Amino acid sequence: MPFLGQDWRSPGQNWVKTADGWKRFLDEKSSGFVSDINSYCPKDVHNKENLFNSLNYDIAAKKRKKDLMNSKTKIQYFHQEKWIYVHKGSTKERHGYCTLGEAFNRLDFSTAILDSRRFNYVVRLLELIAKSQLTSLSGIAQKNFMNILEKVVLKVLEDQQNIRLIRELLQTLYTSLCTLVQRVGKSVLVGNINMWVYRMETILHWQQQLNNIQITRPAFKGLTFTDLPLCLQLNIMQRLTDGRDLVSLGQVAPDLHLLSEDRLLWKKLCQYHFTERQIRKRLILSDKGQLDWKKMYFKLVRCYPRKEQYGDTLQLCKHCHILSWKGTDHPCTANNPESCSISLSPQDFINLFKF
Repeated sequence: MPFLGQDWRSPGQNWVKTADGWKRFLDEKSSGFVSDINSYCPKDVHNKENLFNSLNYDIAAKKRKKDLMNSKTKIQYFHQEKWIYVHKGSTKERHGYCTLGEAFNRLDFSTAILDSRRFNYVVRLLELIAKSQLTSLSGIAQKNFMNILEKVVLKVLEDQQNIRLIRELLQTLYTSLCTLVQRVGKSVLVGNINMWVYRMETILHWQQQLNNIQITRPAFKGLTFTDLPLCLQLNIMQRLTDGRDLVSLGQVAPDLHLLSEDRLLWKKLCQYHFTERQIRKRLILSDKGQLDWKKMYFKLVRCYPRKEQYGDTLQLCKHCHILSWKGTDHPCTANNPESCSISLSPQDFINLFKF
């Protein structure tokens, strides 16, 4: 493009090399272009055509946006920001534009299950929703819930880990659905009943796949758990937070069975999960007159919730009221954002979307 003052015409034409000359050139070009259009079609037809094209463009854009959120598609729309804003109020405005179903995508739960530190957190969250929140899920929330659950099952089938945990999750979900489907006449579930029946059949199929898993013994012939000194074996067993894991470990070998029955081991497990007051209410004595900590543990589990511990949790910034995974950057104006963050349990997360 020629610079201002440069002669952009042919050598035979004399133009003033000023801003006026440039303006005259643009006016001539624009007037010639408009006259060409007017000569080709009437002005009103041209305007209607532009309006029609504009409407078509808007309709196409809206259709693409609707397709992204269609409950029948498995393609999820991922936001660039991996955090959501939580309103401070106590009314429906607390949601803003973000619902529980959208939070699954905004907080990237599909990727979180691939992280071993976040896996148990997401599974516990799905379990709580299966127990008490199914009736409040919208169509999009149902779709996102089932998509994440499917990815969890596929991960377990591939890794052959956390099998019992997912079995319990699926059984909880199936039991809840059986109860709710029987009350379908009261409109307790959002969506077509046939869709929920299909999902129940899918859950049964997943349960069958988990039951058919056969864990093969690795070919590794090096040092095994039983080859470790007894003090190290006990130290490892003390780090297990589920009594059922101790029982399973004790069934591997006779020596491990003796270690898994250690009274001190079960005592620490009871004291980790339950308060002294809860323990005093459920005292059980053995035949020798001593406290039977193992029986007490399983009795306490039936009466009180166990202590929840996760490698990584969702965190809420008290300064800017933004919810995100630990380590996720968000636009916080506090001088020390880390000091403003508080960890949320899965139940705390669900409570944010209750009104």
